[in-house]
Amino acid sequence: MKKSIFTVSALIGLLTVATSFSSREITQTYKGYSGAADETLKTQTYKIRYGLLSKNGTKILSGNYDVGSFLAENIATGEVYDTYYSGGFQSVPQYYHGLPAGTYTFSAMQGQGGWVGYGTIVATVSDANVDSDGYITVYIPIIWDE
Repeated sequence: MKKSIFTVSALIGLLTVATSFSSREITQTYKGYSGAADETLKTQTYKIRYGLLSKNGTKILSGNYDVGSFLAENIATGEVYDTYYSGGFQSVPQYYHGLPAGTYTFSAMQGQGGWVGYGTIVATVSDANVDSDGYITVYIPIIWDE
């Protein structure tokens, strides 16, 4: 008999505690926890510096060229990041800040004049490829020009 009175009392106490919380309090507690967890899941991003690679192998980091946009396509996700410029000509170097880590196909689109054709290069964006000045420099090859 004493065991059943204790069990019933314990059950009533547990139900009282469980029903004393409103759904609003439980939701607020959960949201507070999930918000804290979201802040720790930030993706590391990198700064990209674009240059060109001439047909004879010279690296180019100055001047104006017939480039509509420099592109980086993430091989795993297919997401494309670009430096689009509506004028059709861009100076180099061009910069893109905030590229997530991963392996990308880098390329350039023809500009307004259509005087130059560009190739592609596949490279990995990671800590291992960051220059001493904090950028990952990518040289897009020129494959033909007029």
